[in-house]
Amino acid sequence: MTVIAFVGSVFSPYYAWAGRRDPENHVAVNVALYSADRPRWAMTERNRTALARSSLSFRVGPSHLRWDDDGGLTLDFDEVALPFPGAGWLPGRIRGTIRLVPRVVTGTVFDVDDRGAHRWWPIAPAAEIDVALVQGGPSWRGHGYLDSNWGAEPLETGFRRWDWARGRLGDGRTAILYDASCRSGARRELALCIGSDGAIERRALPEPRSLGRGTWGVERYMHADADGDPRLVRALEDGPFYTRAIVESRIWGEPVTAMHETFSGDRFARPLVKMMLPFRMPRRSGRSLRPAE
Repeated sequence: MTVIAFVGSVFSPYYAWAGRRDPENHVAVNVALYSADRPRWAMTERNRTALARSSLSFRVGPSHLRWDDDGGLTLDFDEVALPFPGAGWLPGRIRGTIRLVPRVVTGTVFDVDDRGAHRWWPIAPAAEIDVALVQGGPSWRGHGYLDSNWGAEPLETGFRRWDWARGRLGDGRTAILYDASCRSGARRELALCIGSDGAIERRALPEPRSLGRGTWGVERYMHADADGDPRLVRALEDGPFYTRAIVESRIWGEPVTAMHETFSGDRFARPLVKMMLPFRMPRRSGRSLRPAE
C-alpha cells in the first residue's frame, strides 16, 4: 500500500492547466492498495473548500492525517477507488485507518536537483504500520516508510527522469537510492544507509542495472551490485510516465527487497499524457470543513 498527500498536486493535469498558481486549490490524498486479488487505486482532487490543515493535521474531504501525541501518524480515509486493469472496472470505496509509528525520525533534508529547487526529507526510513480496512481490502500489519518532497517548480521543469528505491537490509538498516537526471544536464546521486538510530551514512551509488521497459516504454533502472542481477518481483504501477515495482537485488553485498520507482519528466511534459490523467485523477468540488485541530 502507498499513500501520498498532495498540496499543489504535482501530477495533476488540472493544476498544470490552471498555471500552478494556487496549490491549496489542488489537493488530494492518493491511496493505492496492491492486494493480489483486488488492487484498488484512489486519487480524487479537491479544491480549497475541502482543505483544513495545521502543523499537526491535514484533512482533504473525507480523509484526514494527524500526528498523535505519542509520535505516531494516523490516516483515516474514505475514498472512491478505481480497480486496476484485469480486476474489473466498476468503482468502489476504499475506507479504513492506517497507523504508522516511526522507529526513528531523521533531521536531514536533501536537495535532489542541482539548484535546490526540489527537496526531499526521509522522515522515517523505517516504521511499523497497522492497516485496518473497513471496506476495499484486507487488514494487515507490517513495516513502512515515510518521506516528504517539495519544490519551487514543476517536476518536469527540473528533471528529465529519476530512479528511486528503498529497501530494508538484514540488520534493520534502510537503504535508499536516488539517481536523478536534471533538466540542466547535471546528475544528482544519493545512496544512503540509515541505521536504526537514525544515523545517515552516505555511500557510493551502485551501478545502474536495467529492469527493462514498462508497458508504455518507460526505461527502468535498479542500482545494484555487479552480482546483484535485479529481478522485478511485481509491477505495481506501469504508466506512460511513472512506474512502481517491487524488486529483489543485492546492495552493498546484502540481499534486499526494495520498493522501486521511475519517473520520466520528458514523458510527463507531453500535453497528450496530461490529457490522459483525468481518468485516474477525477476532480470534484470540495466541502467546507472545520479547521483542523
